[in-house]
Amino acid sequence: MTTAARRSVPGPRPTAGAPVADCTADTAGGLTFDIALGGRKERWDAGLLLHGAQDGADPVRLPLVPAGAEVLRAVLPSTMRLAEGRWRASLVLGDRAPRRLRSGAHDLRSLVARVPRTGRTWLGVRIPYRTQGGGLSVRSWHRWPHAEASELRVEDGGMTVRGRLHGADFADGARLEVRARDGGAVALGVPLVRDEHSFTARLPLEGLAEQPQESGWLLWLRPGGDVPAVRVARILDDLVDKRHAVRYPAVPLLSGTKGVRPCYTGDNDLAIRWESRTPADDLRTGRTALPG
Repeated sequence: MTTAARRSVPGPRPTAGAPVADCTADTAGGLTFDIALGGRKERWDAGLLLHGAQDGADPVRLPLVPAGAEVLRAVLPSTMRLAEGRWRASLVLGDRAPRRLRSGAHDLRSLVARVPRTGRTWLGVRIPYRTQGGGLSVRSWHRWPHAEASELRVEDGGMTVRGRLHGADFADGARLEVRARDGGAVALGVPLVRDEHSFTARLPLEGLAEQPQESGWLLWLRPGGDVPAVRVARILDDLVDKRHAVRYPAVPLLSGTKGVRPCYTGDNDLAIRWESRTPADDLRTGRTALPG
């Protein structure tokens, strides 16, 4: 499943005194939410509501149960499917309107360098995060097969991508492709060096100089055979948005007046951006590893 998630409409910010939810992730991909309600007893009608991910996605209500003194707990198990997108978290008590939750402490250590279990038929990734207004939201990915980038090296006018394919096997004709974000036309393609489910490919970026795309390109992995191409992304860690957290060197093109730069989209898909100017101090080569 590789359909891009549609952006949700920003929801209301938490009000002053809104309840706070702490989140803990487990190694399987599940999430636990703990909410301190200050003296409230157990109630059968309390729930944590995940809503607003995208048009047509039904809200997901998780029951809240006592988990110690004055704490209610909800669990989003790894076995529950959650549509790809950004979900707002709210508290529901009885017939009252949902009340936006504030983001508390997040323990996401188990998400760093996560390895999906074998035998799965789909991959779900959920990362809780604090919104600009202080609210709690959950970013969800739902993909299968999935091509996870693990390392990227930019040097000598090209980029080398290493990663792993989950949910499919390689076959003859497996390739890494650079496709235009507008229209999906293939601008560049190279064969893979494969080792079971791991892959390495080097892209000579100078080939993009003759077909500039102001909107940039996305990287796709074609496993070969009858398996459809899948986007290359980095989602098996604890960084919900890598656009500003991870920065790679630019590669100069056209005598240095233009350039391209590997980057990430807001969905953490690996991309290449077209730049009309390339600062001289950023035209160095070097190795920049992905975090985690």
